[in-house]
Amino acid sequence: MSDHHPRLPHLHSDHADDLEDDATADGRNPYASANRWRHQESSAFARHAAASANQPRDEEGPRGDVKDLTEFLNRSRISPEEGAAAGAAGGNAAAPGGSSDSTAGRFRPIVVPQAVDAAASAPAFTADGQVKPVASDNKDIIVGPLLNYRRTEGNIWIGSALVVTRGGGKSVPFVPTAVLGPASGSASNGSAGASGSREAQGVCLYSDPRNTFWRFDLAVPMGQTESRWQYTFPGLRFESETKPRTSYFSVPAASEAMRILFFSCNGFSVGTDEDAWSGPALWNDVARIHTKTPFHVMIGGGDQIYNDSIRVFGPLREWTAIGNPKKRHEYRFTEKLRKECDDYYLDNYIKWYSTEPFASANGQIPQLNIWDDHDIIDGFGSYVDEFMRCDVFRGIGGTAHKYYMLFQHHLPPPPSTYTSDAPQAGHADGVDPAQLVDTYVAPAMIESSYIIGSKPGPYVAEHSHNMYCQLGARMAFVGIDARTERTRHQVNYPETYDQIFTRLSGEFKAAAAAGQPIKHLILLLGVPIAYPRLTWLENIFSSPLMGPVKFMNRRFGLGGGFFNYFDGSVDLLDDLDDHYTARTHKKERNWFIERLQALSAEHSVRITILGGDVHLAAIGRFYANPDLKIATENDYRFMINVVSSAITNKPPPAAVANLLARRNKIHHLNSSTDETLFKIFNKDPGTSNKTANHNQVTMPSRNFAIITENSPNNADHEERSRPLTLAPDGPGARPTSRGSSRFGRRSLSRRRDNGATSATDASANGSVAPGSRAGSSGGKSGNGRDGHYALHAGEEGAGTEHKAAGELHGMANDGSLDVRLCVEIDQHDPEGKTEPYGLTIPLLDYTGPPPIPKMPHHFRHSRPNTGQRSTTTASS
Repeated sequence: MSDHHPRLPHLHSDHADDLEDDATADGRNPYASANRWRHQESSAFARHAAASANQPRDEEGPRGDVKDLTEFLNRSRISPEEGAAAGAAGGNAAAPGGSSDSTAGRFRPIVVPQAVDAAASAPAFTADGQVKPVASDNKDIIVGPLLNYRRTEGNIWIGSALVVTRGGGKSVPFVPTAVLGPASGSASNGSAGASGSREAQGVCLYSDPRNTFWRFDLAVPMGQTESRWQYTFPGLRFESETKPRTSYFSVPAASEAMRILFFSCNGFSVGTDEDAWSGPALWNDVARIHTKTPFHVMIGGGDQIYNDSIRVFGPLREWTAIGNPKKRHEYRFTEKLRKECDDYYLDNYIKWYSTEPFASANGQIPQLNIWDDHDIIDGFGSYVDEFMRCDVFRGIGGTAHKYYMLFQHHLPPPPSTYTSDAPQAGHADGVDPAQLVDTYVAPAMIESSYIIGSKPGPYVAEHSHNMYCQLGARMAFVGIDARTERTRHQVNYPETYDQIFTRLSGEFKAAAAAGQPIKHLILLLGVPIAYPRLTWLENIFSSPLMGPVKFMNRRFGLGGGFFNYFDGSVDLLDDLDDHYTARTHKKERNWFIERLQALSAEHSVRITILGGDVHLAAIGRFYANPDLKIATENDYRFMINVVSSAITNKPPPAAVANLLARRNKIHHLNSSTDETLFKIFNKDPGTSNKTANHNQVTMPSRNFAIITENSPNNADHEERSRPLTLAPDGPGARPTSRGSSRFGRRSLSRRRDNGATSATDASANGSVAPGSRAGSSGGKSGNGRDGHYALHAGEEGAGTEHKAAGELHGMANDGSLDVRLCVEIDQHDPEGKTEPYGLTIPLLDYTGPPPIPKMPHHFRHSRPNTGQRSTTTASS
């Protein structure tokens, strides 16, 4: 019998008296085993029971709650007849629950009153350990609602809500509905009918005997002002006692862009002391900000969930422990193992998406998500090609994709996924009948907001799901699926890039023709693209000199956790290979940036890039070579990379952040484009001293980002939008309100070095063009300064004193973007309070010819995906 059982109710006092009767004079029960619920394993208790309980108990009225205890005891044991049959069939095989057939003859069932037995039902246990009966009508919500934003059509906002109910199968007994309407005190814009509410019928995406996934399509009008909406599920019950029965979300006015929350790395790595980091505490700060100024969309940059424990506590533990690489490579991903992995991914999603305060945010802020490696398993896609094509990795890739589609995109999964028993399921058109027993899978849904890759990925035999949509007026979004097609030598197929850029160009032309041009493009990538190089570290880890060390690790365990459990490479190498700045991705990355520059120039659209993965906060920048003397407002090469990671996982040590800061050189993408990190961190969060004095570019603290347009419809807040740029010890200085600077009383020259000059000095040193006022978010930038300094007025005074970090965030009216990095102050604070750092991104005004990027020769044709195992290296 297993040593671990669900928590049972306390015995009624009457039964406590019964136990006391068996106690000896010294108060000790001579028949007790080590586990209070395992008396049947005590031979002394068995002899006592045989002598004193030859007759069944009298049928009397129920005394207290004995049902759970008797059910537990009987359900965990087998009758003598069953034991004999098992012994005849299986020899010395253990009986269910771990008891051998030799103990079966001593089994004596407990007879319970008929009334209690008739009322017995198998208990289900909620996330907080409470016992609940299993619903027989499939109406109990165990996860959700999860709210997604999908697109706009005209002035109609379109999204979806997902709930997961207990039970299901090939057919379901009913179809639930959601009721959607304007929240109390919010205008309905006259289009919701007489009652102001409408019903949305549920669409079953997937159902098996465990759970059913219901999607509800939501559509609301966007009026002249921001509106708030509510939705309920009147035909369903929430298993959680604390889950709100009514959920709310906000939609911007038709003439406004959306307020954006960006986050990534929303989970903990294996072995992290979660209590030491106060759990997902920063979601409390998200909730506080959302209550005051609602977010319209939250963008997940990958690793919305961490599934790495599948190899430590899950069904891949046995496979991971295999020391021989050949045996590990040949290990079969059987249907039995697939079911176990399927259960793991489902259970882990249910657990994490029910964890507060993240769970509450899911139902209030519409999401847009892409996935990264931890949504599958650590490093997926960046190990050597031969290992990535082994049966186990192909199998878990398909299984993780199934629940990624359901939970994060509200889309039906493929009918079946790869197993060694049914390899045809690993092809796009393959089906495994064994996986469809008592299971319903909805037909594929085609939506205009997706840019579907033209061919399956090399390791996940599915097509990439890239996204395009408008984020309200003047702003567009594109999210690139950089995991489905990823190999160690390629991030995406060239054909996928072609599809994305064709779509973007077409959308921009259509918007301009309609008189509503796109001014900002938010580009979501899984990892940073403007980031310090660590080529020297790659060279060391991949050097032949590491060969003897690897051998000693395989044979004698030398180096321990320094090497990963999969392909035997240095554990950090897969993380380095994941980066766009990795040596293996350099040509693809440079061509991609040059193509973005051409798109930006052709349509005069400012591109802002979002990236996560690295567990640091930072601001990367591409910009024109200073020798070209191009103002930032006219520079299509100027692109900010907002690096925000992680909102939940622990950051790296400060020494790593300081090392990256030391490596923050000015790199040359080409003859006309430079790149570097921007000095935004004028101080450490709160009163802490996390980083070295030289480090003003990387912050090793948990964080998230907020992006808001300075709408041209805002009232004139020009004077109030001036950043606070005077030095603390200068004339008219204001004391900082968020702790002291790490530099103490900084001189003006030090502030310049930090990129935070005052208005007077900005004019004097030529960083602001004549006739422009430093401190406004849109003044003309100066020329000839390198990227270690502020390049335009919106970067002057960047940090905690910038207007984008305070109450004036998003209050200007020049069409620029305010960016705020919210950095955790104290990891031990369960409230998750953060310190804000801000800067502003100007509009682009460019009317010249676009550049013509040249595709690298080796990248012109990607390797066709065969879906078969291969020992060759993937295409570079």
